[in-house]
Amino acid sequence: MTDRTRVVAAARDWLGTPFHHQARLKAVGVDCIGLVIGVARELGMVQQDFDVTGYSRYPDGRALMAMAREKMTWVPLDQLQIGDVVVVGFDKLPQHFGIIGDYRHGGFSIIHAASAYGKVVEQRLMFSKAMFFVAAFQLPGVH
Repeated sequence: MTDRTRVVAAARDWLGTPFHHQARLKAVGVDCIGLVIGVARELGMVQQDFDVTGYSRYPDGRALMAMAREKMTWVPLDQLQIGDVVVVGFDKLPQHFGIIGDYRHGGFSIIHAASAYGKVVEQRLMFSKAMFFVAAFQLPGVH
């Protein structure tokens, strides 16, 4: 079992890694699902060869959700905790993954590979029309 604070610490180790579609290398390049996969690999939550590939820069939200349901455990929004994986949307469909952290001024943060910033960042988690909540999941082996 992996403690939630270890998930957050591992995700923070990726801060500043440049955004690169379908990349998976800390400090070299990563995308949003690559961050989740990289953290899960580092902590031994998935096999080293586990990956998700073949998606476009603007992925099919239905396929993303099917993969998330298959590999992780669904968490209701009101039970969201640090170390969980959040799926958000920007238009009509789910498109983006991040890892929930503890925001230094209270509440939650999202650690994610953000193409808009060109790197992995941590920022206060605020759902809105621009970035809306779709689902949350617990990584395998987290307690």
